[in-house]
Amino acid sequence: MYKSGSPHSPEIEEDLRLLNAIANDDRKALSKLYDRYWNQLLRVAYQKVRSHEVAEELVQNLFIKLWEGRKRFQIQRVDLYLFAALKFAIIDYIRHLTRQEEFTFYYESFVSEATTDTEDQLAHHDLINAVQLLLAQLPVKTQEVFRLCRFEDLSTEEAAYRLQLTEKTVEYHLTKALKVLREHLHEYAYLMPYFILLFS
Repeated sequence: MYKSGSPHSPEIEEDLRLLNAIANDDRKALSKLYDRYWNQLLRVAYQKVRSHEVAEELVQNLFIKLWEGRKRFQIQRVDLYLFAALKFAIIDYIRHLTRQEEFTFYYESFVSEATTDTEDQLAHHDLINAVQLLLAQLPVKTQEVFRLCRFEDLSTEEAAYRLQLTEKTVEYHLTKALKVLREHLHEYAYLMPYFILLFS
């Protein structure tokens, strides 16, 4: 389910322990992981879709897919993987609304013209996997800054307060993460519209 790598924080180690248990068909481990991330994911989803019911459904579906793919997923950072997957789920939901010519303002505020075929589930999974694998190789603090600023949509000021860092330090870590992603995702050139949409 995951690959071992550099030393992790206790929270990340616990996530990985739960992933191993999930890969071995432990539903209680899935429930624990669900409880760990439910509120954070729900808050991000609600900020974009403005519906508690829809936000809850999007988050629930993430864990259903995690369970269904428990034997094949390669995940090093659960939080990075879940938040990236949620971003794509939100994009798909918004595109569904726009096809019905409803709530177009959601689409315009969240989806740029760089978006082309967000229904390509394989592309979604490839990019999510590539991003989380790259980020997992960065220092933990850099990973945390990226997660807060790009997945949870916090401002650099808010992230600095959350992590007890200066705003300039947060900007440094964010710039560092984005540079690494841009440099190493060239082999995923066909996925760059998704990268621009999610992380610019």
